[in-house]
Amino acid sequence: MASTNAPGAPQDGDLHQQTVEFPDNILLIDLCGEHDRHLAKIENALSVQILRRGNLLAVHGDEAEVADAVQVLKSLYLRLEGGKEVTDGDIDRELRMGSGTGAAPDVDHQLEMFKGGRVEIKTRKKLVEPRTEAQKAYVQSLFEKELAFGIGPAGTGKTYLAVAVGVSMFIEGHVDKIILSRPAVEAGEKLGYLPGDMKDKVDPYMQPLYDALNDFLPGKQLAKLIEDKKIEIAPLAFMRGRTLSRAFVVLDEAQNATTMQMKMFLTRLGQGSRMVVTGDRTQIDLPRGVPSGLHDAERLLSTIPKIGFNYFTSKDVVRHPLVAAIIEAYEADG
Repeated sequence: MASTNAPGAPQDGDLHQQTVEFPDNILLIDLCGEHDRHLAKIENALSVQILRRGNLLAVHGDEAEVADAVQVLKSLYLRLEGGKEVTDGDIDRELRMGSGTGAAPDVDHQLEMFKGGRVEIKTRKKLVEPRTEAQKAYVQSLFEKELAFGIGPAGTGKTYLAVAVGVSMFIEGHVDKIILSRPAVEAGEKLGYLPGDMKDKVDPYMQPLYDALNDFLPGKQLAKLIEDKKIEIAPLAFMRGRTLSRAFVVLDEAQNATTMQMKMFLTRLGQGSRMVVTGDRTQIDLPRGVPSGLHDAERLLSTIPKIGFNYFTSKDVVRHPLVAAIIEAYEADG
């Protein structure tokens, strides 16, 4: 790739132009996306104009935005050269975080991959990359700490990244099993009125955990691992009395655990295990007057150095852009 600056080309105000050459036309087509939709996404995000001329892309706009856009384009092109695809999520990540260089790290070198390079979590089906600085810090905490908390609004990747790290550590042999749990708290409905046996009643509460696993493991392999109890998905109440050794354990929706349930869960931690607790303090479904175990754990444990606390805001939302706007509206009203 080669780039040239031509500050004097545009005549409107202080507009700046930079031209970048991409030698592989096939990869350039993938970089631009169908009907140039990838370029349009970058243009809208950075308020620049990108014109294609053969194997050249000319970026017009304010100097700082042009530099950012060029860096995003170069980083995405390097990704394509490495044999990876470019998705909307990849573009969003580059726009939020800027580019990183270097090959995908192996989880055996967990600490090295946080020294400024790109962070990638290997699973059987895909590579998962943090899209914000808060997500990157969270992933680092998951690898470094035996107990880590992820606290913040919906859509910030708390559970998704935790499950991805768990699958990665399982694949690499760092843990022998994955255990995913949630409090089966009724959010306006009554479990007793739902049809079926206890498993049928509880499974809908666990579905987001199944969805995450399906993103990272082939269907047949996932089914076999669940059958062999290498992966367990169970309500929080089922954790009582167990000692969880050499396991990657995730408690999701922890804001709906009571103080006693949270204490019970945290004291299950055994040798060689990793434990992750995720929750959103604004979506508590416990009965009025019942304190949240997540709030109490945060208050009691935040001074313990070996426990990681990681926080997200609406700026870290990686779902539909409207989700961030909705969260901000509710926060402003609250």
